Amino acid sequence: MKLMKTQDAVGQILCHDITRIIKGVTKDAVFCKGHVIRKEDIPVLLSVGKDHIYIWENNEHMLHENEAAQILYDLCKNDHMRPSEIKEGKIEVIAECGGLFKVDSNRLNAVNALGEMMIASRHGNFPVREGDKLAGTRIIPLVIEKEKMERARAVAGDTPIFELLPFLKKKAGIVTTGNEVFYGRIEDTFTPVVEGKLSEYDVEIIGREICSDDHAQITAAIRKLLDSGAELIICTGGMSVDPDDRTPLAIRNSGAEIVTYGAPVLPGAMFLLAYYGEEKIPVMGLPGCVMYAKRTIFDLVLPRVMAGEALHKKDIDCLGEGGLCLSCPACTFPNCGFGK
Repeated sequence: MKLMKTQDAVGQILCHDITRIIKGVTKDAVFCKGHVIRKEDIPVLLSVGKDHIYIWENNEHMLHENEAAQILYDLCKNDHMRPSEIKEGKIEVIAECGGLFKVDSNRLNAVNALGEMMIASRHGNFPVREGDKLAGTRIIPLVIEKEKMERARAVAGDTPIFELLPFLKKKAGIVTTGNEVFYGRIEDTFTPVVEGKLSEYDVEIIGREICSDDHAQITAAIRKLLDSGAELIICTGGMSVDPDDRTPLAIRNSGAEIVTYGAPVLPGAMFLLAYYGEEKIPVMGLPGCVMYAKRTIFDLVLPRVMAGEALHKKDIDCLGEGGLCLSCPACTFPNCGFGK
């Protein structure tokens, strides 16, 4: 770039976008990169505070902000993502479908640590919808050394920093437990909540079983649903340490392998996650809080299950920081700190 007095820049090629901000009205480029400056443009440039201006000078060792932003986008992009139009040296990453957004935090941080460049994204392991903004990329100066962008490529590695796992279609079975429901002493208000959560995804509920606190009956219900082709089993209730709460034992006796019984999340500490068979069919035991709390551990785990991700104990263990829902009067989840 070459710095010139604006009054002397007629005929020169603008090397960056010039933004005009009118509070409460607009923030947009009044002139774009590549514009050949005319005499009538000078008063406009001065009115937006540009007494001096940068014009373009070719340099084989440097890259313009637009070219550098494209490199950063290429480090991020993956299947089911598209770029926005480049604007003021910035490219945004847009979701092309609904799914689970995944971020390789270590490589993202490594690129940002190089300086003079940035990739800003939303949190990983949360659901997104088609058209959602996932990230934005740009360099900080107007031009940057080619060598530095090559270092960014080396740090990022051969695979994209982001993933978008489309949600799957699943057949689900619900096992409702508890003597109070089984014998008709109270109305089942738990199953409708679970069905409401599942309705946000492409889920076909193929069976609903109501069981007493007898663990053998619960085990039989789980196996019946598995034999019917269920690809997801959700058991409601019976998850505490009360002697009549036998759902964890029933899940274990079904042959499912327990990943975790307990999670560092409130609400949801008594959550259980298991997988059945070689197909790794998820079997979840939901504590009573899911019935009455607006957001719980179920909201953090369900999107990952619906994207086909097989969770390990370490995936649950790391939820402690951010695992406290503040039960805000107006819930803004997932646009809040819960689960992050």
